[in-house]
Amino acid sequence: MHFNWVACQPDCKGWVSAVGIVTSDSPKEFEEFARDRQLAGATIVLDSSGGSVNDSIALGRRFRSLGALTTVGTTVRTRTAQGDRAGVTPEAYCESMCVFLLLSGKIRYVPPAARVRVHQIWMGDRADDAKAATYTAQDLMIVERDIGRLAKFTFDMGGTGDLLSLALSVPPWEDLHELSPSELRLTNLATTDAMADVLPHDMASTPMAELKSKPTQDRFVSSAVEEPAAVQPAKSTKTAEAAVPTGGVATAPAQAQK
Repeated sequence: MHFNWVACQPDCKGWVSAVGIVTSDSPKEFEEFARDRQLAGATIVLDSSGGSVNDSIALGRRFRSLGALTTVGTTVRTRTAQGDRAGVTPEAYCESMCVFLLLSGKIRYVPPAARVRVHQIWMGDRADDAKAATYTAQDLMIVERDIGRLAKFTFDMGGTGDLLSLALSVPPWEDLHELSPSELRLTNLATTDAMADVLPHDMASTPMAELKSKPTQDRFVSSAVEEPAAVQPAKSTKTAEAAVPTGGVATAPAQAQK
């Protein structure tokens, strides 16, 4: 995941743009980004297909410790008569573990045009053909362990059991489930209907760019074999993370991933 500070003009607070897949490096990269910045109470704008379960949990807890606000969107810049202006367009995706990063915000706003989608945790190296793959007792232990960690995180962040129920009912051979407005409320992912609660008050007058919908980012890379965090079109494959501390190709299971 890549982090950038977006300053807006003339006198607004700005926000953090968080884009891409969460990998084992993401918590450390956020700490480096946060160094020498005053991020307490900052808004974090998410556009991500998810990634590592345990690293997302660590990142989410760091966001909450800052009292961060969260939303879904894509940062854009437009030219106006007064000069370049930064804005946020709502046509963005927050999928898999990104949904739990969204949950980490103290206040959470989901624009109507955003797509928030969930699925089960699965072993990342066996998500392409999950039904044909084989699994050991150790694999099942890893997934069960990480479901427990995810459940604790969900309740610690103020989410409901409905979020876990919806996510854990979608196997990797089915399309991700897109949360409806009523489900966003039911799960407590959306805590406000007012964009001004999380973004600068002049954002409504900021020109928004017309963006085409991005290809669905359903392929969540194992931390063992990292891929670029850029948008990667892929078929719908819901994965769970399999991470090893060495960063080498996994021959023994580590943690589960979404």
